[in-house]
Amino acid sequence: AAPGPCSYTTLRDEAVKLFNSLQQLELEQDPVPLMQGVLQTCLDLPPLVDEIYCQLVKQTTEPPAPGGQGDLHYWQLLTCMSCTFLPSLPILRFLRFHLDRTESRFPASEMAKYACFIREALGKTKGRECVPSLEEILVLMRRQEMICTVHCPGAPACSVAISSHTTAEEVRGHVARELVSRLGLSQSPNLFALYEQSQRREQPVG
Repeated sequence: AAPGPCSYTTLRDEAVKLFNSLQQLELEQDPVPLMQGVLQTCLDLPPLVDEIYCQLVKQTTEPPAPGGQGDLHYWQLLTCMSCTFLPSLPILRFLRFHLDRTESRFPASEMAKYACFIREALGKTKGRECVPSLEEILVLMRRQEMICTVHCPGAPACSVAISSHTTAEEVRGHVARELVSRLGLSQSPNLFALYEQSQRREQPVG
């Protein structure tokens, strides 16, 4: 689960803390918790989103070891950012130029693959209520989809491949089509609802 809200100091102080986190990211063996912390701070303090985008573009421009572990950690955080926040229009134009330049200079490289993924993500991202979970960050680092298991009363569970941009409505539609196909319900007037269940509560979604 993503960390909850915490107390912050001034924007300037938080920007310095984030910059130090980015410096630490380069050498981190397990970068996922650090990435989630950066994302959470940006969610809580939106004015820092553009700052982090700019810092990540800077860190992935002329890196000492293109495609090395440290460089890819920055690209992976940039991937997570692109699936969570949209930058302002001037920063978005700057970012797209950076992505185009990377794909042109390093074709078929891991950096180019991340750049392509990020460009596509930016076209879908609309904002989120919470930051990606640790599991989602791991999946994003590999540019893959997650498998979501939906338990259906009276029928086998459905496995649905989802991305950071999949909506509850899309999941519900997929599950409904699966059940109609499996159980022969094409003429049934039944409707389907999707519920989210946690240890504390169960509630409809979508």
